[in-house]
Order: sequence, then structure tokens, then C-alpha cells
Amino acid sequence: MQIFSARTLVENTWKRDVLIDVGETGLIECVEIGKLPPQDAIRVDCVLPAVANLHSHSFQRAMAGMTEYRAKSQDSFWTWRTLMYRFLDQLTPEHIGAIAGQVFMEMLEAGYASVGEFHYVHHQSGGTHYESQTELSDRIFAAAKETGIGLTHLPVLYTYGGAGQQALVGGQTRFGHSLDQFANLMQGLQSKLPDANPDTVLGIAPHSLRATAPDELTRVTAAFGDGPVHIHISEQPKEVEDISGWLGARPVEWLLEKQKVSSNWCLIHATHMTSEETVGFAKSGAVAGLCPITESNLGDGIFNGTEFLSAGGTFGVGSDSNIRISLSEELRTLEYSQRLRDISRNLLVYGEGSVGHALYAGAAQGGAQAIGRNAGTIAVGKLADFTAIDTNHAYLCSLAEHQLIDGFCFAADATVVTDVWSAGRHVVQSGRHINRDTILNRFRAALSDLKSKIND
Repeated sequence: MQIFSARTLVENTWKRDVLIDVGETGLIECVEIGKLPPQDAIRVDCVLPAVANLHSHSFQRAMAGMTEYRAKSQDSFWTWRTLMYRFLDQLTPEHIGAIAGQVFMEMLEAGYASVGEFHYVHHQSGGTHYESQTELSDRIFAAAKETGIGLTHLPVLYTYGGAGQQALVGGQTRFGHSLDQFANLMQGLQSKLPDANPDTVLGIAPHSLRATAPDELTRVTAAFGDGPVHIHISEQPKEVEDISGWLGARPVEWLLEKQKVSSNWCLIHATHMTSEETVGFAKSGAVAGLCPITESNLGDGIFNGTEFLSAGGTFGVGSDSNIRISLSEELRTLEYSQRLRDISRNLLVYGEGSVGHALYAGAAQGGAQAIGRNAGTIAVGKLADFTAIDTNHAYLCSLAEHQLIDGFCFAADATVVTDVWSAGRHVVQSGRHINRDTILNRFRAALSDLKSKIND
């Protein structure tokens, strides 16, 4: 397959009249600059390296809009979580598969080419195991195959209900595994990889310090930590207090001291850190998994982005609860959070330069690193993960070439995305996913069924 673009961001530099050859394995075989378009090449206006969505709980997409009513008492992340547990009690495997398909399709249409699915719903309501231990992960694999999105599957180890090894309660029982059960799940998933898309990656996600114990975290990372390792950390002040009271150190402080945190780790949120933790995290080589839309929706707080980047930190973005799936909005919300805190502008860039370009390129490279994907830039030997945009769109048509990514990040939405390739799979064409109608109809049916159950 050959793709011809009038302008392309090749290894972080704009090039004109670029012809990209993609092999049958989904890898870029050749990048030629200053070419005339071959007759049979796919022609697009502008190609960017696609960004990975590094953190998603796909099932939560079906909750969007259900938790925005203020109760008499103060609402917080913890009251939201209680409502989420009630909701997931109704979810069947069929619901989870249909929702995942819709979420993955929306991600692709937003310009993402891959996803890290932080998957923690494993069992039936009440904690009864399915006959197949991989039942719900199978639904995620199937949704990824149907939509064509690049999947890094991150099954979650969730053993305890809170800091200090509290028992699982209520909705948490659908998440729970002992270490032996989790090892069996991983073996089952490894056996499923030959039937998945060939670029599928299997990692692990010890949910958080409050949902695991120190010895178990050490054992699970020793057994399965060669690939991506993702963990929620320091999302809320109460979490920091609980972990400090139990383990004698703040969450990020404890993790950096007690675990071998390195470039294959992704610390999700890390919202509440001291300056020392921020610098130590940056120097570890791990990726900060930031989810600005969800963090804003849940009232988590603001990540210390300026100091983290100044210390050489690596970041990526994810859609987490999937209340809104928008790549451009994640990036601008991240930058705007820093502006609101510091009462300043144009902050998340090294020295001088385009903030949008720095955000986009940083997220593309950091996201790929976080999910263990051979992507993040357009170069020979990398996966053909591309996002094509229309620079003649009303949101972008007045901009010079060096301003285009600023326009995408700060002025545009997904309507500027024309095409997306994931490992060479051309899954979004003319702004629409190739299986949109089938996937959307299945999602609507699942939500109709869920609505009837919730209202009963």
C-alpha cells in the first residue's frame, strides 16, 4: 500500500509531497520526499504520526452524563466511584463488547490509532467467575479486531478494597483476583494472542497501591513485568493520606523507592506529588499517563506538568472514563490546566516554540512508549499508525504550516480528521469508521437494554 500526502510530519519535521510505502506486516518500508503521486496511491492532504490513547476503561463510556447531578453532600471522586459500582453491576459480556466497539471506533475517528485498555472487570456481578476466565477480555479483543484499533491489553490485578488490605466490597467483587488466579488469567490471555491483531500487546496493570499489597506488587511485576506496567497513583488527596498512613510514605515516593520503576512503566494521573516526587518520577524514565478531561470531570486536581517537563519527563494522554473522546481536547485541556494554575500562557514546551507541536509530538512518542507500541513517529521500521487531517478545513485553512498542529490542538475537533491507519489498517476513511453503522447500532441496542435494567 502506498500513501501520498501533500505534507507530512516525518520524524518531527514537516516535509512536502511524501510517499509512504507500507508493507503487509503493517510496518513502514519506505518514506520518499518530493515525489509525484503514483496513480494507485491513496492521496490525503496532511499526515501526522497517530497518537496512542494510553488509558481507557471502555465500559465507563456508557455512563457518560449519568453522574452530573449534585447531591446534598459534596460530590467527589469517591461519590462518583460509588455510582460507577452500581452501574457496572448491570453489565453483561454482550454489553461490554458492544460498548468497547463503540469506544474504539470513536477513538479512531478522533485520531487515535491505538489504545491501552486498563481492564478490571473480570467476573459476574457478585464476584462469581465466568466459565471462561478470559470471558470479558475476549470481548475487548473482539472489539479491537472488529474496529482495527491497535490494542495493548492491560488486565488489572485488584486484590483489596482499600489501603491496608481491606476486603473487597460491593461492585469491587467483579474485579478481584488472587495472585494465582491472576497468573492463570495471564496464561489464558497469552494463548489468545495468536488470534488477535498481530500488533496486539499484553501488559499488566496492578490497579493501585490501595488495591494491592507490597509483596504482591513485587511478585506480579517480577512474573509479568517485562512488558508495559500501568498503575493508578496519587489521583486524590485521600489516596495520598491513606497510603502514607499505611506504608509510611506518599504513593509516588514509595513506588520510586520500593519498585524498579523504569521506561516500561506508566504512572496514571500522579496528580498530587511533591517537587521531589515530580523530579524523581521524571528521571525514572516512566511515562506520566495523563487524562485531562476525566481528571477535570472528577475534580482530581492539576498535574505538575511544567516542573515534570523541565526535569525531562515523558507523558502521554488517555481518555480514561471516556465521558468525552477527543484527542485535541485532551491536549488543550492539559495545557489550559497549567495556564489556569500559573496565570500564564504557552507553558508545556521546552524553551521557545509551538506549544501544540510539543504537546502532540510528546503525546505521540510518550503514548507509544507507555503501551509498548513500535510507533509514535513516521520512520522506516515503525508501525504505520497515521492520522490524516484536512488543512483546508475551516478550523485550519488560515494557518501557516508551522501553526497547523497548534490549530489542531487549540481550535479544532475531530471533524478535521479524514483518515486513520492503525498498523496499516485503513479504518477511518472520509472521517468515518468503515464499520460505523454496525458498531453504532449494536451500541444503541446495548444502551437501550441497560437503560431498561437501571430503571427497573
